[in-house]
Amino acid sequence: MNTPPVAKKTWKVFWSIIAMSVVALVMNLPSEFSLFGRSFYRPNFAINIAGNTYSKDLDLKYGLDLAGGSALVYKVNSENVSSGDLPSALESLKGNIERRVNLFGISEANVQLSTVGEQHRLTIELPGVTDINQAIDLIGKTAQLSFKGIIDVAPEATSTATIDDVLKDTGLNGSHLIRSMPQPNPNTGQIEVSLEFDAEGAKLFEKATKDYLNKRIAIVLDGEVITAPTVQSVIPDGKAVINGNFDTQSAKSLTAQLNAGALPLSIELIQQTTVGATLGKDSVEKGFYAGMVGLLLVAIFMIGNYGYLGFISCLALIIYGLITLTLYRLIPVTLTFPGLVGFILSIGMAVDSNILIFERFREELRDGKPWSIAMELAFGKAWDSIKDANTSTIITGLILFNPFNWSFLNTSGMVRGFAVTLILGIFISIFTGVFVTRNLLRVLARKN
Repeated sequence: MNTPPVAKKTWKVFWSIIAMSVVALVMNLPSEFSLFGRSFYRPNFAINIAGNTYSKDLDLKYGLDLAGGSALVYKVNSENVSSGDLPSALESLKGNIERRVNLFGISEANVQLSTVGEQHRLTIELPGVTDINQAIDLIGKTAQLSFKGIIDVAPEATSTATIDDVLKDTGLNGSHLIRSMPQPNPNTGQIEVSLEFDAEGAKLFEKATKDYLNKRIAIVLDGEVITAPTVQSVIPDGKAVINGNFDTQSAKSLTAQLNAGALPLSIELIQQTTVGATLGKDSVEKGFYAGMVGLLLVAIFMIGNYGYLGFISCLALIIYGLITLTLYRLIPVTLTFPGLVGFILSIGMAVDSNILIFERFREELRDGKPWSIAMELAFGKAWDSIKDANTSTIITGLILFNPFNWSFLNTSGMVRGFAVTLILGIFISIFTGVFVTRNLLRVLARKN
């Protein structure tokens, strides 16, 4: 007997769901794990397009409360800025700080502006940075870069000469900088900081290398000579290298300061906090156990109340969890403890749709309809209730997330973390509750 076309389509959808679940399972494996006494590694996620390879870090990203790190609160001094220019100056300040910490490699940092009375404050959370002094230097310090030619001093004046006597300004400084980045020297392997200047800076640099050919140019950072290389040729392309005994960390720090530039408003540190990684690890473990207990209780309720249908809804719930964690890794979502709470809460939301559908299904069966027709009608008639309930929760989540940064709504990073996981969980729960569960039932629980 040939399978009807509808059944063929159902099977295609079913196997697509299975394939998607397997991919999500693989992406959520630990980066390294043991099985049957052998070590395995999670496959790397990389795509090759036109000869260029694009890769993605699949590790979950944790916020300050889970990863540990430093939190700094600054008072923004805005007395010398007019009220009309203040909003743009504050946003520029926030952008510079975000750029600085991101260039330093702290991509999960949280930078928030807030107002306490008439005072503006800047809160900066730096996951993974446990050295509070390092965090303060990273935020508050602005690298002042200049290039100065070293001039000859008469022998009789050598003993009394100061650094200003032997250095002559070339006019080239940090304001001409387009970008800088750490890189290994191709010959020695030592870490260097490369510099690239704008058009005006390139002309000044070319003139400086011409004026001081076979002499030395001092690279001065915050009044201190970092290195003074000998100019061996004229450099017309506006590219230079600082090669002053850097390690990877110090090179990244210097690069961040040079690229970020000066802050548009002065800031004053008023509070500092260090969160230990041990506390974060304990929170992750407790959140994991809470999630497992929640899943177990939901599974017991669904199977006990709906039998085989409840078991299938639990399979859909597992698929929901895999898809959610996969998106956390791909977007990526920075997980905070409130974010974990939002994820656990969304587990209950995920089965809510199934409860509405199954109860409607029972009503259709009591009316004497065949099993397959009753199931299809249950999904169709329950959709309006599912849509309305989830829409209301999404609106609430958007208010908590405050995507437009309205001052009269919440601006807390922790609350926003909760809102992100909740909203994402709702959209995925609609997909798994209606689409995935429906197709699993069509294949695994078909009756005439």
